[in-house]
Amino acid sequence: MPLSLVEEMLSGSRVALARLLSRVENHRDQSGDILRYIGSHIGKAVRIGFTGPPGAGKSSLVAAYAKQLRGLNHRVGILAVDPTSPFSGGALLGDRVRMTSVSTDQNVFVRSVATRGDLGGLAEAAGDMADVLDAAGYDTILFETVGVGQSELEIVQYADCTVVVLVPESGDAIQGMKAGLMEIADVFVVNKADREGADRFAADLRAAMHLKSWGNWTPPAVLTVAVRNEGLSEFHEQVMRYLEFLRTTGQFEQRRADRIRRRVRKFVEQQLTSQFWTDERLQKLETAIRLNRSPYEIGQEFLENPNRG
Repeated sequence: MPLSLVEEMLSGSRVALARLLSRVENHRDQSGDILRYIGSHIGKAVRIGFTGPPGAGKSSLVAAYAKQLRGLNHRVGILAVDPTSPFSGGALLGDRVRMTSVSTDQNVFVRSVATRGDLGGLAEAAGDMADVLDAAGYDTILFETVGVGQSELEIVQYADCTVVVLVPESGDAIQGMKAGLMEIADVFVVNKADREGADRFAADLRAAMHLKSWGNWTPPAVLTVAVRNEGLSEFHEQVMRYLEFLRTTGQFEQRRADRIRRRVRKFVEQQLTSQFWTDERLQKLETAIRLNRSPYEIGQEFLENPNRG
């Protein structure tokens, strides 16, 4: 079944694409087969991550940027990562509610993804789902995270370019630098720039860039008003400048290789862990705990005798 769906997706079926994304998200045991089938079709899309505090207007910016990209004839895939519903296990906010201005475009595919308790801001399956969109021919993939603060650092594992979205009310830029979220930025956006203090906040943000060494790329700060499509051209220019910087310095392919390496390691670790904890080993663990043995002693015994139990 996955193979036939892959063939339909590669032929342009949006229905097949939606079904494959659902399988990758909800049936992790099937994702390996799907990703093996599409392996030769992956690697062309640019992946851009949008992160930042709740209320910064990330959804509006992503939707506006998708329209900007469509004007340049890009095909755009959007993965909007939402909190998980405690009742259904699905995303709380529907993609068509949040991205109505672009969701009807046949060259834009919007998908809401539930975090399923993943505090990193990105669902575990998001990287695999981006691969599916890549194989389906979407040349730009936009991630939008839930906005949960410092744990959003995980986004750098998925994106070629990370955009940190702030608003004039975000507060002191230097304090933000200490939070850690700021340090993952490749491009800053001060959204809702029609509010009072936007220019001053952007200036403070640029000044804060000089407090640490950024190497050969210092993140620019772009002012936008996403709901009015203002500042989008400059924002796109800065994203393209950064991607070109990565390519000319050889970092683009290196970052992608690092991303694959991390995903392979995570996959192998998950598989080994799953295979290691047999019912017999779990029973031995419970017995050792009841005997009040040291956790380090128990662990060392398992490691020294991996083939027993």
